[in-house]
Amino acid sequence: MSLLPAARRENLRVMNARTNTISWRRLLRTAPEFGLLVAITLTVLGQLFGSSPSQAPSNTKGNQSPLKTNPLKPPAEGSIPVAFLISEGAQVIDFTGPWEVFQDVMVPGRTDHPFRLYTVSESASPIHASGGMKIVPDYTFENAPPPKVIVIPAQSKPSEATLEWIRKSTKSTDVTMSVCTGAFVLARTGLLSGKAATTYHGAFVPFSNQFPDIQLKRGARFVEDGNLATAGGLSSGIDLALRVVERYFGREVAQQTAYDMEYQGQGWMNPESNQLYAAERVSTAEHPVCPVCGMDVDPATAPKSVFKGATYYFCSDNDKKTFDATPDKFVNAGKKSL
Repeated sequence: MSLLPAARRENLRVMNARTNTISWRRLLRTAPEFGLLVAITLTVLGQLFGSSPSQAPSNTKGNQSPLKTNPLKPPAEGSIPVAFLISEGAQVIDFTGPWEVFQDVMVPGRTDHPFRLYTVSESASPIHASGGMKIVPDYTFENAPPPKVIVIPAQSKPSEATLEWIRKSTKSTDVTMSVCTGAFVLARTGLLSGKAATTYHGAFVPFSNQFPDIQLKRGARFVEDGNLATAGGLSSGIDLALRVVERYFGREVAQQTAYDMEYQGQGWMNPESNQLYAAERVSTAEHPVCPVCGMDVDPATAPKSVFKGATYYFCSDNDKKTFDATPDKFVNAGKKSL
């Protein structure tokens, strides 16, 4: 449904106000003549409100990252190119969450933007993301600038051309990261073989079965292994993107970015913060769970199969067919994950 003229004007007003606010803050941060004024203003506001309104709280007790700092070196000049790989069915939050993070980063002393963001697809034809969002990719594999960061959201099954572009581009990336079931795309390249990774909690079982040579980590907000990184589901991509910002520009810049976004999650400082999803869901007669995808099912309407005297219910006919082909893989699936 299209917006009414009044609503359209209000959206533009809000967007312009936000843009003006960011521009004003950048001016204050880079113009020496305003330095003293800013310092005095922040000091007064800090005394009034208990902390600076332009700096995220530094108290992160209980959320300290057990990871090494593992810094990345930004280029001496120019922006860091970040490619968002998209195709039909791309999950919106998987790539727009990290996009928002990277676009909001402001580094003290810099007047240019630290990240250059663009979308890449196999062709220049529009793609339809989740919910029907229509997107025209900025580049194809043939003309895309070489990325230093690649973001791979959940999307349709990748073509061989897509997999080859990931393999080739990852040879020179600082980070190639997947979000949610984008891990399946990255796994199909073979680059994750023998490494640790995570994915959406509802995909643990099929991921473990399809890629037994990858060490699946349940309960991880994200996993880093060399220049590869995998995030859990959906909003986890925001945390992994903030972690990438931290590795390039330090914790204070990442905290400031999260503060500017009004993002209160702290999973980017503790990759083990997804422990809620660590335990494998147990299927019971009262609350059956699909053994293929791990999601809740309605036994009154769900397809079902009987294996070794037990009845299993499925989210779809496709899941039932997958189970019936190799039931032992799904009955014993949890043994392969960490």
